[in-house]
Amino acid sequence: MLKLAVSACLLGEQIRYDKTAQRDRFITDKLGKYASFVPFCPEHLAFGTPRETIRIVQESEHKKVITVFSKNDVTEAINEAVEHELRKIQSEPICGIILKSKSPSCGLGSAKYYSGAMSEGKKDGLFAFTCKAYFVDFPIEEEARLIDPWLRENFVMQLFAYHDAMVLQENIQTMQELVSFHTAYKFLLQSKHEANYRLLGKIVANHAKKSLHVVTHEYLALFKKTIAHKGSIGKTVNVLHHMVGFFKKELSSAEKQELHLQIEAFRDEIVPLIAVMNTVEFLAKKYNTTYLLGQKFLNPYPKDLALRSVIQEGK
Repeated sequence: MLKLAVSACLLGEQIRYDKTAQRDRFITDKLGKYASFVPFCPEHLAFGTPRETIRIVQESEHKKVITVFSKNDVTEAINEAVEHELRKIQSEPICGIILKSKSPSCGLGSAKYYSGAMSEGKKDGLFAFTCKAYFVDFPIEEEARLIDPWLRENFVMQLFAYHDAMVLQENIQTMQELVSFHTAYKFLLQSKHEANYRLLGKIVANHAKKSLHVVTHEYLALFKKTIAHKGSIGKTVNVLHHMVGFFKKELSSAEKQELHLQIEAFRDEIVPLIAVMNTVEFLAKKYNTTYLLGQKFLNPYPKDLALRSVIQEGK
């Protein structure tokens, strides 16, 4: 099971500044079937609930945090809470972080900054900034951005791939396990970053005869960086056409043409990706194409999450 660090209010805890929650049912009801959660909230830890709202004031190179109405400087208190919550999630084997949007502590590019009473624009909240600095090439998102089907699909795909990488790192015993892992992720990696996929293949080939520990470390570092890339319709179409090549002997010319037309309908945003993927998976099962059936790209996460069922899922 995955373990995710999540802003506590998104899990239904009534700890927002006005003692309300903002439960996100995709997180609790959908991802909750496959993940356990580590809740956090630096503002609740620092100031309790309910509490006066705070804002970030940019002064030269420094950030100061003040209460909106009483104008108290609470920078030290919130910074201590940020460090405490960071240590808490660092101690857990998490494979992703979901933050509350627009929060001065947790907003991911959506926290307002001020210069005096004037808004200076939006940046990362204090806790979001700290998490990004510590968790490099890590699945981190805010719930408001996950409303976008494309961002949601990419994020969840990254979560499950990152979890697989963590499991491999903890349990790997032989080089063959690394080869099998790379083989299973071939098409998913190609759909993210073709050049990195080829570099990963060279690491696995291990012509320099490095130790399993060194090779695994090098491989997974680049693997995590690669799966952090967002997929695109163009890259996905290239992968789909490549997969269809596995049926060149089994299908008639008319059948091949129909399958390629279906892929182009996905490119033109007429049909969702799931329609094409179901056809490819059906053919792989019909003709017992074991190589394709073992590809993570076909099922990178549980199907009932239904993330490939909307046309807007691709960009």
